[in-house]
Amino acid sequence: MPGNQPVLNRSFLVTIFQSPDEPRLRAGWRLLVQTILLFMLFICAGVPLGLLAVFTEIELPDSLSLGLNQVIGIFAITSSIFLARRFLDKRSIGSLGLKLNKWAPLDILAGVAITFFMMGTIYLIEVSAGWLTFEGFAWQNDSLLTVFGGTLGMLVVFILVGWNEELLSRGYHLQTLTSGLNIYWAVLISSAIFGILHLGNPNADAKFFVAGGIFIAGVFLAYGYLATKELWLPIGLHIGWNFFEGVVFGFPVSGLDIYRLTHISVNGPDLWTGGPFGPEAGLVLIPGILVGTALVYGYSRFIRKQHPV
Repeated sequence: MPGNQPVLNRSFLVTIFQSPDEPRLRAGWRLLVQTILLFMLFICAGVPLGLLAVFTEIELPDSLSLGLNQVIGIFAITSSIFLARRFLDKRSIGSLGLKLNKWAPLDILAGVAITFFMMGTIYLIEVSAGWLTFEGFAWQNDSLLTVFGGTLGMLVVFILVGWNEELLSRGYHLQTLTSGLNIYWAVLISSAIFGILHLGNPNADAKFFVAGGIFIAGVFLAYGYLATKELWLPIGLHIGWNFFEGVVFGFPVSGLDIYRLTHISVNGPDLWTGGPFGPEAGLVLIPGILVGTALVYGYSRFIRKQHPV
């Protein structure tokens, strides 16, 4: 009888390294190998640019430097995850939630639109509390060409950021941890890693609040993935979050000072506003997250599920 089949003894090394349910490395080892591969690819891609900067003594503007870092990230993150999925996970990179169907562009656009209301909520709260002063628009001082170039440049950068960080955090980290633990621990651990990765950003002095705020943002972005089982919605949320937060409403973006269409000054308590790091490090983030969560629920429940592929 099938129930009386002898159980094959697994050696000590096999038990440590191999997944119990299929012939591949355990989740923790897969994450470790992918991380090592990621760092190696980052170094290989970044060394030529570093040498160029040293020997030519060229100092790049912050926005261009940020863009180049994201281009390197596209290569390093996408390549490392592609190789890890192919040879370690025995899966395709597309199976992380990158299915190309009619919902892919709609999810991205929905995510971008949702973050407009999230950041608008935060802006209105700070204005109403007297913590924020509007100072003017970029086009009052800059040429139209500068405004267009600055806005388009930051949009491109944030598209790259959205792809890189979501493919890594809600893609490989979250889903690999889920295969080794469960979805609840996977969300918590991947979001905690997401928060820690932002501690190296500029103006991240209040590290507890920075890590905590980015952790909450990570949980919210994970909900975007869980609500659709695809990465496109969290990618759209990430793109829109950064773009509306910084370019449109004028806040710092995770400590970064970028090109802004709206010039503001924030004078409220850092506990609430996040200070120079931006709303992610302040309690004002929470109502924004609540608005976003409600909108993600509404989109996934009443639009996506009512119109299946």
